[in-house]
Amino acid sequence: MDESPPDAPDTPDTPGGSGDDTGANTPWHALEADEALRRHDAAREGLSGDEARERLERFGPNALKPPEKAGVLRRFLRHFHNILIYILVLAAIGTALLGHWVDTGVILAVVLINTLIGFVQEGKAEKALDAIRRMLSPQAVALRDGERREVPADTLVPGDIVYLQAGDRVPADVRLFEARNLQVEEAVLTGESVAVEKDTAAVDEGADLGDRRGMAFSGTLVSFGRGTGVVVATGGDTEIGRISTMLGEVESLETPLVRQVAQFGRWLAGVIIVISAATFAFGFWVRDYPLDEIFLAAASLAVSTIPEGLPAILTIALAIGVQKMARRNAIIRKLPAVETLGSVSAICSDKTGTLTRNEMTVQALMTGAGEYGVSGVGYAPHGDFTRDGVEVEPADAPCLEEVLRAGLLCNDAEVFEKDGQWVMQGDPTEGALVTAAFKAGLNTRHEHECLPRTDVIPFESDHRYMATLHHDHDGHGRIYLKGAPERVLELCEHQATADGREPLRADEWHAAMDAIAARGQRLLAIARRETTAEQRELTYGDVEQ
Repeated sequence: MDESPPDAPDTPDTPGGSGDDTGANTPWHALEADEALRRHDAAREGLSGDEARERLERFGPNALKPPEKAGVLRRFLRHFHNILIYILVLAAIGTALLGHWVDTGVILAVVLINTLIGFVQEGKAEKALDAIRRMLSPQAVALRDGERREVPADTLVPGDIVYLQAGDRVPADVRLFEARNLQVEEAVLTGESVAVEKDTAAVDEGADLGDRRGMAFSGTLVSFGRGTGVVVATGGDTEIGRISTMLGEVESLETPLVRQVAQFGRWLAGVIIVISAATFAFGFWVRDYPLDEIFLAAASLAVSTIPEGLPAILTIALAIGVQKMARRNAIIRKLPAVETLGSVSAICSDKTGTLTRNEMTVQALMTGAGEYGVSGVGYAPHGDFTRDGVEVEPADAPCLEEVLRAGLLCNDAEVFEKDGQWVMQGDPTEGALVTAAFKAGLNTRHEHECLPRTDVIPFESDHRYMATLHHDHDGHGRIYLKGAPERVLELCEHQATADGREPLRADEWHAAMDAIAARGQRLLAIARRETTAEQRELTYGDVEQ
């Protein structure tokens, strides 16, 4: 059966060598692990406690340096730096001189509310942006004085030997020298939704970040397997540290709205001054009005011309836009940036996984009985199955239901509802299979009770498949297998159809695979074989016989 779900300068202050040996620009991924150890004057036995403390003083803590921030008062006053606000303040002074205290209070209230909205929103955005500096792991397992110890991640130094296992957040940039079935989710750096298989081999110096398989990068998540490596970069010298540094170096540019409002404010101020001055001159020199009367008349005219509500309307409209963006998990630091998004005419993205939600979804299922479509998006178990445009109940399609059951049982991911949202723990592809099974009405607990798992062969890149052994309560054994389609087809001799088991028609499967792949969908194959009640262990020989 087949299933188709969808550079900083070098620093001379480095251990055991010159800045050229261990500088921030050193291509650690292109060096053998032993060479990385040598350049850091380290060994696989780890550092001593004294050496670790000395290096910590030299390099500083393994933490991202927070950018310099303006004080609260300065940030608050900065929101008064707007020509319309200046005009409103002058208007408030003018109305106060005229004795119109109600108008003065209204204008000052508008100014204060306008400033507070912008100030509060900027504060919220600053807190959200600070989250990137909390992506470093709080704890790490390192080899110190010949013993494995759990240490605070911010005390790690270049040359430390660290251990990684499933569920860990990588605490620093690490050059791996041991990797067993190690897979790391690097979406935070590359945007790719699928975990990257890691090994210890050096790669070309020009390799892209996602192709540096001998490296585990700070802030990424270990999703499977185990690994050991030497810390080669900490804090701001890590890849995620460079991202944080670049964010701090972003220059502030005036948005189109800010430029237009500033231009309007200058024109408005000019018009008000000209009209008021002309009124004063005409009344004083032409009509011989008393000085105090004509001055008050000109001042009143100037105040009445000012659009007191414009800044408030602009701020409120932009604040509503910010709140809508926040509900979609988009951080807006400054209010005028919302309007800038409306001026975007083209968005360029490198590839799938960068702008998407990092969620996999099963969209099509190909069985010996035909192809089925699957509706729904994400991990919410809401969707239907169709064939040739007609809705199908999986219970009425044995091949379809069995492939969904196999995908659910030969699986280590979990999908569950939390705070009204469906979330997934594990590999995204496996999560997509669990969701597809839920759409068919299958229940994880019930299926595992009916067919408990007896043994498992975890996925390995060398074999390109995962296999699980199950037995029902009558003792009947069953092996489920999922993996790369071409590899699974090599191990199969028959295919399941609506009429029963038939000889495998490999050419038809390859043609179907090509057609589905042409739609931009990833391919995964699933197979099943019956076995005896006596078999309680699963080996590669059992699968590949």
